Amino acid sequence: MSTPWVRCLILACGNTLRGDDGIGPFLCSWAGERFAGEPGVQTIARQQWTPDLAQDIANAESVLFIDCAVDLGPGQLLLRQIKAAPPAAVSTHHSGAAELLRLAQDLYNATPRRACLLTIGAGSVDLGEEFSAPMQAAIPNAKGLLELTLRQLLRRPTV
Repeated sequence: MSTPWVRCLILACGNTLRGDDGIGPFLCSWAGERFAGEPGVQTIARQQWTPDLAQDIANAESVLFIDCAVDLGPGQLLLRQIKAAPPAAVSTHHSGAAELLRLAQDLYNATPRRACLLTIGAGSVDLGEEFSAPMQAAIPNAKGLLELTLRQLLRRPTV
């Protein structure tokens, strides 16, 4: 696979009926609108990441995963680069970002040039469609970080 079909794939995960767990799909929708005129940007939001996403990942030059995290302080943002999980760590029952990168490598012999994971600390994942106060307060910073990261991922590497 010499030419990626997508310059930057945004993959979000979360349940919009579980409070802050819906931040991934919310930010993915925002990014889809914000970058609607940008060629090569694709957004996909799911309740959970599934193995079939490996093909989309294999066809992308870069991937930005978005999810909430219960192990971060409420509203706290964390952006980090990620690599494919070791082969023994892959499970079809639970697919995290690193596991999906491994599946793309194993099934399609392709991985993105860069892959990042943006997580936002959840204040509440109780039933409901509203975000907690800490999550609401974090949304402007999350949008800013998402936009900055996406613009960096869209830059062509210099040789």
